[in-house]
Parts: sequence; structure tokens; C-alpha cells
Amino acid sequence: MPKKIALKNHLQEIQLTTRRSIVALILMIFLIILLISRLGFLQLAKHDLYTTLSKKNWLDLVPIEPTRGLLYDRNGVLLAENIPVFSLDIIPDKITNLPQTLAQISKIIPLSDTEIAQFEKELKQRRRFDEIPLKLRLSEKEVAEFSENQYRFPGAIIKARLMRNYPLGATFSHVLGYVGRINLDELNDIDPANYSASNYIGKLGIEKFYEKELHGTVGYEQEENDASGEPLRVIKRINPVPGKNLYLTIDSNLQMIAEQALAGMRGAAIAIQPSTGQILALVSEPSYDPNLFVAGISNTDFQALRQSKDQPLYNRALRGLYPVGSTIKPFMGLEALDSGVIDTKFTVFDNGRFQIPNTEHILHDWFHPGHGTVNLNRAITVSCDTFFWEVAHKMGIKRIDNLLTRFGFGQLTGIDIGEELPGTAPSPQWKRRVKGAGWYEGDTMNTVIGQGYTQATPLQMAAGLAIMANRGVRQTPHLLLSEQLPDKKIIPYQSKGVPPIILNDKASWEVIINAMQNVMTSQQGTGALHFGKNFPYTIAGKTGTAQNFSIKHRNSRDEAASQESLPELLRDHSLFIAFAPVDKPQIAVAVIVENSSLSGTVARKIIDYYLLGSKNSLPINGSVPNHATH
Repeated sequence: MPKKIALKNHLQEIQLTTRRSIVALILMIFLIILLISRLGFLQLAKHDLYTTLSKKNWLDLVPIEPTRGLLYDRNGVLLAENIPVFSLDIIPDKITNLPQTLAQISKIIPLSDTEIAQFEKELKQRRRFDEIPLKLRLSEKEVAEFSENQYRFPGAIIKARLMRNYPLGATFSHVLGYVGRINLDELNDIDPANYSASNYIGKLGIEKFYEKELHGTVGYEQEENDASGEPLRVIKRINPVPGKNLYLTIDSNLQMIAEQALAGMRGAAIAIQPSTGQILALVSEPSYDPNLFVAGISNTDFQALRQSKDQPLYNRALRGLYPVGSTIKPFMGLEALDSGVIDTKFTVFDNGRFQIPNTEHILHDWFHPGHGTVNLNRAITVSCDTFFWEVAHKMGIKRIDNLLTRFGFGQLTGIDIGEELPGTAPSPQWKRRVKGAGWYEGDTMNTVIGQGYTQATPLQMAAGLAIMANRGVRQTPHLLLSEQLPDKKIIPYQSKGVPPIILNDKASWEVIINAMQNVMTSQQGTGALHFGKNFPYTIAGKTGTAQNFSIKHRNSRDEAASQESLPELLRDHSLFIAFAPVDKPQIAVAVIVENSSLSGTVARKIIDYYLLGSKNSLPINGSVPNHATH
């Protein structure tokens, strides 16, 4: 029997097809609406974003490095300049095989291990599309040879730039400091946008302290690029704002005189203008050439500086901590007089020995036979230890600590340079905190003559002396004289007001200063021995010794032999402080010479030059004996 063939239900198929068509139509309409909504969102809500992204495909913002400000001395002598150099820069993002490229470049331009190491260090710190210097200060021959082969190195360019240079070299290294390549720690502290075109930053000294003023503000060029990313033309330029030029208080001639006076020795000299606080000279010897650090110092050169026994990198003027020795005695005498512990008639009989009260401990004056009957004036003149030990017993450490604090010892001076140390003004509280021990009467005896735990920098000694010269008026020491803006406008330095030291009787100033004059003019004064005689100006001063090695029963007869018998590095340091003229001080000087007694000689050359000029400077009569200054 034949099978029955089912007939198609055309009506049902038509209905199914219709339903599917409706669903497809609805889906298409939904997708069209979604597409239109998305296009509207991108065109309207995100218009600014995608316009910017689009521009970035054919526009580049290229940062322009600002010109670093120049540094001058007070007379307009150029101390730090910018010289044009050619450098070879690498853009890592445009190089496929960087090690191979460096190897090929080194066949054309010699690259030292230091230069490669510095480049690799910056490579880790910088973005891959930044221009990273590979070699600085290319010679004309190197520029020409690389230019012929530049087509082989699409990611390497020769770039003209300005590089820092210090024309006077080592003379100002401890004042100016130097600039160097920006490291990772510094990148975290600076404004990355403002330094986007800069590779260098101040590392020490004035260069670091006034980095913000010297650097300036970055500029930009808007460049149009072709399809391959190569620049076609500059559309817009925002010029960088150059850094400010700074004029310093330093007198470069006086600086060089002080440097020459200290040549061959280890020491420091500070000259300050008491009435203003302006630093006229700041010298630490030996020194170093800051130009070595600008392009990147080699490890060999750096280790030679670092390991030198003379420590040329050590800024003795700001960081050298020395016992102040007998230079502290005028200040101690002032406190004793002003507090009423003694008066000008008070005397002590010095037989060369002093027994600390309530102990069996005997102290010996530097002059073993003793000075006989001594009052305050003579005690300062001949630097009598015994007198001040007796005074210290009467004053107590509380008054001594008050004196040291008032004159700025154990504190930062506030000078506008960042490397100074505060020193130490010892007290019972300090000793308990730092040494974990109690205070003894012997500690007081050491403190009153500037030995023991007392330590100060040459800058602190000069600042304290300036207060004495000003009869209590205090000025913050500073190195900035004025700023010159890009429009050439000059802005003078604004001094910071500091409360003066007010005595109960202002006549006490003159008592101490007269005694300091006697130090320089009296036949018994310790100053004339080391400073010399026949100076045509009034001067007040004080000598001192920072002891390195204990020699029992020091006295003027055997001291020279005792010092000469010691190895050089064990010999005492000599200190000298002085200001002149006495009535209207123009200059105050603090000098320390390590392992030598020539501090007075150095001070004489500085003061003579400043007050008399090089042509009128008087020769020093006779040689200075090589024994300790007290």
C-alpha cells in the first residue's frame, strides 16, 4: 500500500517566517540605536578626549630646557657660567637593539666605562622616549665623524646644549658646590614637568640651596609630525623662562688671597662683614675642581679624592668640628662680668697649678711657671687658664651653657648653604643624653677653656666673633647679595632680623674688646707672636689651640720642641679670631689650620688685603715660631 505524503502547512510556515523576521528587525533596530548612541557619546561627550588623542598622532609637545642662572661675586666676577657643548643623545624607544647600537657607536666615538655606566644608570630612571645623554662634550672631529654615519643610528642624535662650567675651578668649590646628573632620589623630589628637559641639578653648595631660583621654568615646542613620526614643522612655541642670576657676597680677590694663604695646609678661613652678616670669603683647603663632577667623574678620580689623607671633599669651613680652645675665653669673660660673678678688679694668683675644688685633681696652666697675679684684662691678654678655671668654678656650667647658646655655639647659624653642622655646646643635659653619663666639675673646667666636648665650626666662630664686634647686634651670616631677574631687575637680599644680645651693663663689651686689643698689641699678648706687628689699623683678636695630643706641663719654652717631635697629624691645630677696625668693624675673621701654628699668619694676609689692598699690604715681620697658640 503506498505511503501517505504529508502536505506542507504553508500558513504555519508563513507565520514562523514572519515571527523570525520581526525578531530580526527588532534586533537590527536595537543594534542601530545602540550604534547611534555610542557614536553620539563618542562625538559629544568624549569629543575633547579623542580630539586630543588624534592630535597626539601628528602633534608632539617637545620640552625646552631653560638656561640656568649665572653666579657672580659681589664685584661682578663670573663664578659659574654655561658653555655651549655638543652631546650624543640616545632615544631608547627608537632603537631595536640597544647593546648592539652602543657597540657600533663606540667604533666611531670612543666611550669610556664611566660614560656607559652613567648612561645605563639614567636609562633605568628615564622614560624610553626621553633623550638620554650618552657622551658629553664631543670634539669637532667626533661631531663630524658621527654626522657622516648618523643615518645608521635612527635613535641617536647630536644635540647642542649648555653645560655648567666653573672658570675659577677649585677656588670656589666649597661655596658654589656643583651640578650633576639627576638621580632617582632627586627625581622623586622635583617637579617632573619642569625638569622634563633637564638632566642636571644642583648637588652641593649654592647650586643646591638656590636650585629653584637658578633652574628657571621649562618651555615647549608644538611640533607637527609626518606618518612615520618625524617632525615636519613647529606650530607653536612657549619660550622657557631662564633662571635668575645670583650675585654673592663673596669678594673673589679676597677669596683667592685666603686660598693662597692656606695653600699647602689643611684648614679653613671665614671672613664676614659684621654689620651685615655678609660672608666675604669662605675657604676650605685643600679643595677640588667642581668641573670634574659636571660631566660625571670617573671612579678612579673620585676614589683618589675620597681616599686622600687631606680630604679635599671635606668642607672644613662648614662641617669641620674643632675644639674652640682659648678663642672662647673672651666670651667666657663677658658672661662672668655681665652676670656679676666677677668685676674688673677681681684677681687670681696663678702659680701654674689649679686644684679642682673638693677633689685631688690638679690642672696645669699652659704656661707651667704661671702668670702671677692676673685680672680679667690680663687673663685674656696672656690666655691664662688658671684665671678662667677659677671663674668657671664661680659661674657654674649653667651660666656657661647660657653664654654658648646666646652666641650661637651648638646651633646652626642659618647660613644659606645646606651643609653646615651645628657643633656641640656641652651641658649636663647634653652629656646625659649623648654620653649616658653625669657631669663633673672637670667637665666644666674643660668647657671654660674651649676643650673637652666643646666643638664648633669655623663659621660658628666667625659668627660669634661678629656679634662681639657688633657689641651684641646679631646678623644671620649669608652668601646671597642679590638676585637678577630675567628682565634684569635687581632684588637685594633681605636680611633676617635676629634679636640682639643685651647686657646688664653695655660697658662690659668694651672691657672685653679692650682686652682683645691687648692680645694684639701688648708685649705679653699671644696675638702679636702669630699675627705680626706694625699694622696701621686697630684690631681685636684672640689665639687658640685645639689639642690633638696631650703633652704634660706645656710651657712656652718646650712647646715648640714638643710639637716638632710629634708626627704631623698628631700636632695641635691653631685657631685665630680677629676683627678690625675696632670702633667700626669692617671685617671679622676666623681661621683654623690643622697640625700647624700658622693661623695668625693666614689671618694677617686676609685682613691686610681687605683693609689695605694688595699694594699697601705690609710684610709680616719675622717668622712665626712653631709652637701652640693659646
